[in-house]
Amino acid sequence: MGASHLCLHYCYYQSAAGFAGFHRTAKALISKPSSTFLCRRRRHHRCLYRNTASAASASCNTSKEIRSTDLVALEFAELNLPVSNKITGELGHARIRQHVNPLSSSFTVPAPIPDWSEVYKDPTLPLMVDIGSGSGRFLIWLARRNPDSGNYLGLEIRQKLVKRAEFWVQELALTNIHFLFANASVSFKQLVSSYPGPLMLVSILCPDPHFKKRHHKRRVVQKPLVDSIIDYLMPGGKVFVQSDVLEVALDMRNQFDAESKVLQHIDTIDPTVPCDSEGWLLNNPMGIRTEREIHAEFEGANIYRRMYQKQI
Repeated sequence: MGASHLCLHYCYYQSAAGFAGFHRTAKALISKPSSTFLCRRRRHHRCLYRNTASAASASCNTSKEIRSTDLVALEFAELNLPVSNKITGELGHARIRQHVNPLSSSFTVPAPIPDWSEVYKDPTLPLMVDIGSGSGRFLIWLARRNPDSGNYLGLEIRQKLVKRAEFWVQELALTNIHFLFANASVSFKQLVSSYPGPLMLVSILCPDPHFKKRHHKRRVVQKPLVDSIIDYLMPGGKVFVQSDVLEVALDMRNQFDAESKVLQHIDTIDPTVPCDSEGWLLNNPMGIRTEREIHAEFEGANIYRRMYQKQI
């Protein structure tokens, strides 16, 4: 994607609260897309205006640019994640969509199995595994919201991001979440088979697309991984997949749809779950968007989601 940004034009009243007021205004606008419209200026510039006559006629004293990174900060603001100069220096500029080759020899070594009793306060709790956990904010938010009902494991192939996520876990003193530098295609089975508790949920959210046909073998969702997920998922456990790339979403969908004897899409179990005419979930059922999801929706992309449940 390009370095697109939003120009949010708004007016400050004399009693406005400055920067805090800007964040409240921004969050309100983002959460109410029906009151706004996007006007595209080529591929690199979009302006968000209030779609009302009063806003059009108002004289604005200040304008503030909002970037997708600002929206990420707003989405995860309640985490109040600490910043370490040492960690920041070691990471450098870590791009969110940094593609790597999972078939490289450096990623074929299985991740060591941790001592689960050291990793988690209660290693018998149901486990959620996020394959391709990225920066970890999404999983940390879930772990903090559910401190006593489940454990969370993030598998990420970019070691620097794992290091920063683990720093956040330690600083926040969370005892129900852990991140591992691991290639899920290589390590998923041995990790979940060694875990003392049940596997309740597996998420694969906006994985690397590997567009070229000769690189499709690098995609994370392959038959062996699907088989391992099904084998170890508890009855009633769920699989949540999504992508902003339709081709990738269809590829994942086809592989999990093929397991219809074991997995059912959530709308067949609960017809009230909102889906579009093609069967894609209209909303993220996790309660918060991933960082990639935020960036993609900011760019105007669609998000294609499916959730499956293992038959009881």
